[in-house]
Amino acid sequence: MPFSDHEGVQYFYFDGLREAGLVHGIFTRRGGVSPAPWGSLNAGSLVGDQPERVAENLARACRALGRDSAGLHLVRQVHGCDVHVAAGGGTGGGIADRLQPEALPEADAILTASPDATLAMRFADCVPIVLFDPVSRAAGIAHAGWRGTLLNAAGKAVAAMNQAFGADPRDIIAGIGPSICPAHYEIGPEVVRAAAAVFDGDIDRVIRSEGGRTCFDLWTANRLLLRSAGVRTVETAGECTAERPERWYSHRGEGGRTGRFAALAGLNDD
Repeated sequence: MPFSDHEGVQYFYFDGLREAGLVHGIFTRRGGVSPAPWGSLNAGSLVGDQPERVAENLARACRALGRDSAGLHLVRQVHGCDVHVAAGGGTGGGIADRLQPEALPEADAILTASPDATLAMRFADCVPIVLFDPVSRAAGIAHAGWRGTLLNAAGKAVAAMNQAFGADPRDIIAGIGPSICPAHYEIGPEVVRAAAAVFDGDIDRVIRSEGGRTCFDLWTANRLLLRSAGVRTVETAGECTAERPERWYSHRGEGGRTGRFAALAGLNDD
């Protein structure tokens, strides 16, 4: 997996997205200021950590990508499929002020076509999906756990890029980031029934038997949804957050007492 490091802050990137010109990173938990159990680059503002520490961690992530934190745009993720379009510039106030839940729009995908905006979302097992159309110069990030996957958050983000910016799905490059793998994502019968209604003939590709347990393959599910939305180029990180808690935050792997890692994306001026 390709990683970059900036003053101890480490982040993963997608080769295809970087080569196409998107500034982005999915940040590991290293290089921040938060103590245990959030140690150390926690980006989650609703997990018990102090807002000032979270703000400093996000500022470090912005600096690692050479982005101005004044242009940082966040959303309050609710495991849905609503899409927020971020205009240029920041939303006012410092990062700590912008972390307050009432200051954030509810959405599970965020898009922009402004070089002044830096998009950010937070994760701890759910799937980060980074999107970029080098033709229309539009970018986005989507968040998909099992609920967001079954609501097709990825496909709706692609459709919103088309509607808002004229992005042709065939031109969009997608990256499926580090998240929980099928072997660690056991689900109950209600999720199996809901998945069967969405994936129909592909259900055997997304629902697996792992050691007598029924598990959901979020990576394959979101690849299928992106393909169905018209996206032809999809890169998958293939790293499980639950298997690498020393690198990533994992809600399941750490018993729910953990932080959130950040995914950031922004456009160059050219």
